[in-house]
Amino acid sequence: MHPIISYLLQVTVDVGQILVILLIFIIVITILYNSIRVVREYERVVVFRLGRAIGVKGPGLIFLIPFIDRPVLVDLRERFLEITKQTCITKDNAPVDIDFLIYFRVFDPLQSVINVQNFEGAATGIATTTLRAVIGDINLDDVLAKREEINKILRSKLDEVTERWGVKVTSVEIREIMPPREVQDAMIRQMSAERNRRAMVTEASGKKESAILVAEGEKQSAILKAEGERRAAILRAEGYAQALKTIFDVARTLDSKTMALQYLDMLKEIGRSESTKFVVPIEMLSLIEAIGKFVRSAEEGGET
Repeated sequence: MHPIISYLLQVTVDVGQILVILLIFIIVITILYNSIRVVREYERVVVFRLGRAIGVKGPGLIFLIPFIDRPVLVDLRERFLEITKQTCITKDNAPVDIDFLIYFRVFDPLQSVINVQNFEGAATGIATTTLRAVIGDINLDDVLAKREEINKILRSKLDEVTERWGVKVTSVEIREIMPPREVQDAMIRQMSAERNRRAMVTEASGKKESAILVAEGEKQSAILKAEGERRAAILRAEGYAQALKTIFDVARTLDSKTMALQYLDMLKEIGRSESTKFVVPIEMLSLIEAIGKFVRSAEEGGET
């Protein structure tokens, strides 16, 4: 055989072997890729083997039978579902727009895959119908004032339904409640009137307290003034009593002669006055008698 033909045949055999080896390598890589999965800590894999669920695997490294096992990945982290604005009718026939958020997490991966096809769609439908039922039993004022209570009712009712799907509703939060425009205007007017009423009550209360304080101050002032006058009167009376006592003590030391001289001085003063009429008390008779005795005693003493 010609050397060139022999070389070409040898090269063809080598290329065929390389292609076979490459094909085997690709098949092995594909099998390994479909057989080995790495599952994160917050994930689980529901494995179906020939259409039958055989269990939940993960986290970590898991092995599957290629082309026989079909994995379904489930996220266990808490997620939220946004319910867009829904128009509901309250118990007193007032329309109100409400939008809210639903927070949930999967606690049973197998049930969440087997029992519900589209959890988010199913949860949205349940949430909207439950919201309308809850709001329909509450008056508008309570809808605006009891938001936390409505959140708890919604969470409880949704959790009863989603439990069979292996999903736990952790929280429901109403973001916005929008009553009709005319109701908002009425609420603003009511709020303004209430604030004006509170301001008037506060002002009246302040005036009342001020009047009470003024009256109390005047009362205390009158009490202090009366107390001061009483003490002053007591001091004056004590002064008068002390003066009278002093006069009485001095008078007790005076004799009749001294008193007679005093009466004479008084008569001299009366005589020097411009009056033409004098009123002499009856005590002057005894005075004149005392003066006479004094004169006679003086004359007898001179003769002697």
